Amino acid sequence: MQYLLLIYENEKRFEKGYPDTEMQEYIAFGKEFGKAIQGGNALQPISSATTVRVRDGKRLTTDGPFAETKEQLGGYYLVEARDLDEAMTMAAKIPAARYGSIEVRPIMKFD
Repeated sequence: MQYLLLIYENEKRFEKGYPDTEMQEYIAFGKEFGKAIQGGNALQPISSATTVRVRDGKRLTTDGPFAETKEQLGGYYLVEARDLDEAMTMAAKIPAARYGSIEVRPIMKFD
């Protein structure tokens, strides 16, 4: 089954870039779970986001995120796992889990 591992952190931690040691941890995570990882990316800062809504048939856009939060969505991994327990084991090994949170969401399949 596929799961999306959504990585939430306070992006202010990275205003000066990622610490080298943490980048090495992400590389190690990628090696450990390389067969399970089916995709993933880091995201640009929340200041680059645009929120789109349609109301009464008109498109409305807002610069920035949809809501003020202490943690921002910074990236994700799409993984293949046997079950939720295996997906949570992977999520716990993402370096950001120590500073923020990892949301584990099963992918919905449509026939």
